[in-house]
Amino acid sequence: MLRIFSDELLNPKNFVVTLELVPGRESFGRTTDTLIGIAKDAFADGRISAVSITDNPGGNPSLSPDVLGYEIFKHGLDVIVHFTCRDMNRVGMESRALQLARMGMKNILALTGDYNGKGFGGQGAPVFDLDSVLLNSMFKTLSEKLVASGDPEEFFTGCAVSPFKTKEAECHAQYKKLDKKIVAGASFVITQLGYDVKKFRELMQYHMVKNPDIPVMASVYLLSPRSARAMNKGRVPGAYVSDDLFNKVISEWKDARQGLKAAIERAAKLGVILKGLGYRGIHIGGIHRSFKTVGAILDRMEEIENNWQDYLNEFETKDSSACYMVDKKTESVEKRSVMESLKEKLTDHYPYRILNQAHGFFFDKNAMLAPVYKKIANFFERNNKAWLLKRCLEDPLKVLFLSCQSCGDCGIQHLAFQCPESGCPKHTRNGPCGGSRDGYCEVYPDRLCIWVRAYERMKYTNVLPGFLKDLVPPRLWELNKTSSWINFHLGKDHQK
Repeated sequence: MLRIFSDELLNPKNFVVTLELVPGRESFGRTTDTLIGIAKDAFADGRISAVSITDNPGGNPSLSPDVLGYEIFKHGLDVIVHFTCRDMNRVGMESRALQLARMGMKNILALTGDYNGKGFGGQGAPVFDLDSVLLNSMFKTLSEKLVASGDPEEFFTGCAVSPFKTKEAECHAQYKKLDKKIVAGASFVITQLGYDVKKFRELMQYHMVKNPDIPVMASVYLLSPRSARAMNKGRVPGAYVSDDLFNKVISEWKDARQGLKAAIERAAKLGVILKGLGYRGIHIGGIHRSFKTVGAILDRMEEIENNWQDYLNEFETKDSSACYMVDKKTESVEKRSVMESLKEKLTDHYPYRILNQAHGFFFDKNAMLAPVYKKIANFFERNNKAWLLKRCLEDPLKVLFLSCQSCGDCGIQHLAFQCPESGCPKHTRNGPCGGSRDGYCEVYPDRLCIWVRAYERMKYTNVLPGFLKDLVPPRLWELNKTSSWINFHLGKDHQK
């Protein structure tokens, strides 16, 4: 009998366990057969509510979660399909969503996705036509259409959050974006991987104040030397394994049998701690060979769950530089040299003030001169001279100050006057992805994340209440390579 994941998760009396499966780069073979076998064993065990299946993890090609999920679904186990924005534009994503609805698989984990890896002939083109906030919104809209067409079941859409951030700006951005995902339509939350119980507690304290009715599941991973090294070095975006924990894992696995035993014990301890902290369930990852390991973790959890507080100190981080929003006493205070402070003022603070003032004067529809600007825009548009304004004035200024990509639907005002098209490799307009590390971009580690820069700009000018306040709609591609100035004043862009 099929267990309904949404029913079980939404029942506050339940502690739900799900299992993540990671397909390989094959349609048949040992790896795929192993995953099917794990899913069958999970169904037979009876303690697993659903399996989730990743969508080209790391940006590299693998077997589609849709086809593998459907095969598992037919065996009676509910499935959560990972759905990313990386590989398809909004048309392809909507088509895929309708396909999943037709197949009966409506549990969705909506993600922006890792940056692109390599496929046939080299690296794939990154799409990122939507972000995770807009993807949740798309599924919410599709659910309304499904119900209107006679389908009795909506999509059950979830989102991810990465609380394991070290900088104040990153922490605020992750939580503010989480709120936006929930407003957009997310019905459940799954955390990224991490081993810092203080961060897990912080997320739950924040969330229970803002969105107490939305269930949160926490990721628990079976740490091997390979996975611990990848997370410690930042090769798994958003995940966190400290240097001390990494060294401990390496030491434990000098004997493979003892290493596996220690990994099971660590996963079980973290699992009962998370249950004690109020999480609605755990999402187990790192299982690639046999369901027996999952069974061992769950058995051990049943044995020790009443003593969960005894294990808290094993998951306390020793990183004194990390920021904790709830406990302000441990918040880091970054020391900058005179040259660093001067550079920050010249590249961030002063440009922000100049652009903010210019925007308020020229691009405020309530401004005194707004009717005049509209008449000027109408004149250029009516006489087919918009290109003249764009080439001679708009492009030189915006390319110089913003590295403008001429999208025609400008979103700089949502990002503290930075361009989301040129400044972010994932073109995020509704907040950062979860991949930043110590404030730096997942894709370009030598650059600060533009959302970190936006936070610092707005903090410096005392306008932080506006940070990530707006739910920004998708970019209007029909305006590409046209004048964003004229589009704004004529009401063509997203700021209608």
